[in-house]
Amino acid sequence: MSHVQRESQSGYDPSFFEHLFAVEDRHFWFAARNRLIEAIARRFTSSLAPGYRVLEVGCGTGNILRFLERACTHGMVMGLDLWAEGLAYARRRTACPLIQADLRRNPFSARLQVIGMFDVLEHFPNDVETLQAIREMLSPNGLLILTVPAGPSLWSYFDEAAKHCRRYSRADLGSRLAEAGFEVEFLSEFMMSAFPLVWAGRPLAARSRHKTRSAEDLAFQELRIVPVINGLMRRLLQAENCLLARRVRLPLGTSLIAVARRSQDHQHGAAAG
Repeated sequence: MSHVQRESQSGYDPSFFEHLFAVEDRHFWFAARNRLIEAIARRFTSSLAPGYRVLEVGCGTGNILRFLERACTHGMVMGLDLWAEGLAYARRRTACPLIQADLRRNPFSARLQVIGMFDVLEHFPNDVETLQAIREMLSPNGLLILTVPAGPSLWSYFDEAAKHCRRYSRADLGSRLAEAGFEVEFLSEFMMSAFPLVWAGRPLAARSRHKTRSAEDLAFQELRIVPVINGLMRRLLQAENCLLARRVRLPLGTSLIAVARRSQDHQHGAAAG
C-alpha cells in the first residue's frame, strides 16, 4: 500500500509504514500476495538473459523486494519510492539498491526489463497516465507485473483509510493497460478465499463507525493477527497460488494480478484476458 506520489496529491499517509512493517511478515494477506508475486515473477523472467534489471515502483518497506530477489536470481533488483520513511524500513530488509524518486521524473538513463507495481496504481488519480510513464521506462517487450484491489462493490473504510482512488474490475484493469500501451499476457483475480471475509466482514465492522471509530482505526483493526484465522487463510491461499502460478484464472477475489508487456504497436489494441 505504498506509492510514489506526495500526500498533498494522493492523500497517502507515510505513518502507515510503521503499521505495515509490524504485521507484514506475519499476516496471511501479505504472505500470500508475496508468494504469488514470487512465483509469477520467476515464471515470466526465467527466459530473460542474465543481467536484466528489475524495478519495484512504490517499494515502501521493502516487503516484496526480498521475494523479487529470490525470484530474479539472474537479474538486478532495485526499489523506488518517494518516501524516505518507507525506504528506511526497506534498508532493514534488503541490500538491493534503493532510490528515492518520483515516478514521473524518471531517474534512469537506460530502459528496464521488468517493473513491478504492487498495490500502488490505485493511489494515482490518473492511472492511465501513470501506466504510460511506466511503459516509457521499459525496454522493448519489457514486462510489467502489478497487483491492485479488485471489485468496486467491495469499496469500504479500508479503501478510504488507504487513500485509494478506486478498486478495479478485471475488464477495467485490462482496458487501462491496453490504453496505456500494454499487451496483457495474464490477468486474474486472487485472494478468492478472503472474499467472504471482506464481503461480509467490512459492512459489519463499518457499523461501529458511529462509535467514534475512524476509517483508519477500522483498517488497523483488520490488520490484527488472529492466529486461527491467519493459519487457515495461509493454507487456503497457498492452494490458490499453486493454480495461479500455472496461469489458471480464478473467477473471484479481492485483488487482481496482471502480467503485461510493452506493446510495440503504437495503435494500442484491446487487452487479452
